[in-house]
Amino acid sequence: MSTTANTAHLRHQTRFERNAATREPRWIKWSILGLSLGFFLLFIFMPLLAVFFEALRKGWSPYLHAIIAPDALSALRLTLTIALVAVPLNLVFGVAAAWLIAKFDFRGKQLLTTLIDIPFSVSPVIVGLMYVLIFGANGWLGAWLQAHNLHVIFALPGMLLATTFVTFPFIARELIPLMQAQGREEEEAAVVLGANGWQVFWHVTLPNILWGVIYGVILANARAMGEFGAVSVVSGKLRGLTTTLPLHVEILYNEYNFAAAFAVASLLALLALVTLAIKSWVEHHSAAQQINAPLSMEKTS
Repeated sequence: MSTTANTAHLRHQTRFERNAATREPRWIKWSILGLSLGFFLLFIFMPLLAVFFEALRKGWSPYLHAIIAPDALSALRLTLTIALVAVPLNLVFGVAAAWLIAKFDFRGKQLLTTLIDIPFSVSPVIVGLMYVLIFGANGWLGAWLQAHNLHVIFALPGMLLATTFVTFPFIARELIPLMQAQGREEEEAAVVLGANGWQVFWHVTLPNILWGVIYGVILANARAMGEFGAVSVVSGKLRGLTTTLPLHVEILYNEYNFAAAFAVASLLALLALVTLAIKSWVEHHSAAQQINAPLSMEKTS
């Protein structure tokens, strides 16, 4: 059977299996669809709509005043600064760890894979307390840091450490299954042809995982900008100095300044929506690339 005929047969079989898997009564399909839409409207869309409604309820003037307030702008700058530092750090680690785990066999491989998942299983508040225990005034390194006039807790370095920890697994966990599914054949062929390690990574591995890297960066960035628990513990919540956008929202809400709190929360929600739009665009292009790859192979064959 030719390649084209075989592909057509597989597509026909897939279409048949898809149809066979959806032969339930129509009322079941509509019930599942209604349940899904109801859950989305009740738990996702309505709370998001309520944030923007409360933010704009008193008009545009109070809304803009809350957004451009010095403390809000300081929180925005700090949030973006932390994301711009933590995400590239995790990008370097995530790509290196995924390449190591997916492309090489070594002792401790399973242990490294388990260690990458630790931030998923540890509460962010516990993460913040761990750093306080190590770098706080009464912590293990507290006396040495004070002797050298170095500030980690209640300062930017501590917030960077906490954010980097909680965003630790996102890029690596996105790339590991992707690189394992791709196998090692292309890299091994490049080595046989005389390429060194950097050439193999730059010209073979990276083009194959590019969309996965972008997707992982988007997820890590979204978590970095929205992190609350760990940053709250190590920041000290010094207004205008160590408050990110989520912390600034909490401060405003605790002061019963609800309009300003929802205004700043809407700004954070807008950042999340932009991130979601970029994520959808990446998913679309990644899916298109996966579909076009077999077709291009058919044409060449």
